[in-house]
Amino acid sequence: MLTKKWRRTWRTYVGAVLMSGLALPALTSSPAVAATARLQRSLDAVHAAGMPGVYAAVRDGGRTWKGASGVADTSTGRPVTPDSRHRIGSITKTLTATAVLQQVAQGRIALDAPIGRYLPDLVPGERGRQITVRMLLNHTSGINDYDDAVFASLGQGSTADLDRYRFHTFRPEELVRIGMNRPATNEPGAKWAYSNTNYVLAGLLLEKVTGRPAATYITEHVIRPAGMRHTYFPGTNPYIAGPHSKAYYPLYGLVDPPGEYSVYNMSWASTAGEVVSTMADLDAFYAALLGGRLVPAAELAEMERTVPMLDASGAHVGDYGLALFRLDLPCGRVWGHDGAVFGMETMALSSADGRRQLAYGLNESTYQHLKADGTLEESPIDDALRAFILGAMCPGGSSDTSAHPLRLPKL
Repeated sequence: MLTKKWRRTWRTYVGAVLMSGLALPALTSSPAVAATARLQRSLDAVHAAGMPGVYAAVRDGGRTWKGASGVADTSTGRPVTPDSRHRIGSITKTLTATAVLQQVAQGRIALDAPIGRYLPDLVPGERGRQITVRMLLNHTSGINDYDDAVFASLGQGSTADLDRYRFHTFRPEELVRIGMNRPATNEPGAKWAYSNTNYVLAGLLLEKVTGRPAATYITEHVIRPAGMRHTYFPGTNPYIAGPHSKAYYPLYGLVDPPGEYSVYNMSWASTAGEVVSTMADLDAFYAALLGGRLVPAAELAEMERTVPMLDASGAHVGDYGLALFRLDLPCGRVWGHDGAVFGMETMALSSADGRRQLAYGLNESTYQHLKADGTLEESPIDDALRAFILGAMCPGGSSDTSAHPLRLPKL
């Protein structure tokens, strides 16, 4: 959800791996105890590398491990907890896409129908006839993002706009019009170009066909059925309900000390990135989705039908479905999504069969520094995250940290 100019689009993740068997607090065998300790040490390394606080949940079927390391408040030293409520940013898109695919399964939405059929006032004329629902969901619509315009000061290294809109309420239609009025990124369907506007439109589409607020429908038909007990749309309430961390935003070293944005009206993100959740809830969601319990098999297959993700030079850097990206790890294929809002980052991954999940949250975003040429310099935090991600998702693999390079999207 960070603006394009400051969004870290890609970085390579490689890592150490964990011994065979997922650690569980309830298990007392020596291998399980050792595995638990390795997961916690790996998480501690993320904090030691410079991240104020990190929390995570790893799941294998019905077995789970949760951990945390570091502080939720750098001024008081209050520790983070595994069950911290967390702004998950663009992982909200996967919830929204799941709801839309439910409506596809019921015949109320056609994936390859023009969006102008449903929302002619918001996407009028030729664009409304050419852009399909699928193009919104896989980011090939060509509709530009609104966030660069709303938070334009970030492009100049200033948080002035971010501070200005802390308590401002944006209507979804307003966000769409901002994005629609910006130059198109490409012809409809021509290429992948990530845009939050697409998913605000997806939420409005959901409202049009169900006759209900998108947040209400997603809560009742996705969040609750997935067993997500601590997940909700905050709407215009700027406060996070329940135990949570601060949210630190140093803007790649340009803001010192970092700004703190845990209190924020997230209407600017809407159905593209508004949701608050926990790491265990995210594991439950992806287990339900990839396990076939939220959408029928045909619609899940559509979500896993990908388009190439190309960087600015045209190089292929990944594959994106309908709010799912695909990764091939040494232990097999995984699906997932990430999220980044001002001061918080999240990653959620699941094995293709829905059996194993990993989700982690960070309480500082944009933690790298800018080089003189404007590119980002990797942080030791990145190295530590590599080890944790690959180690948690691929237990029993090689311990050679350089043997398994992989690209991990940061959208």
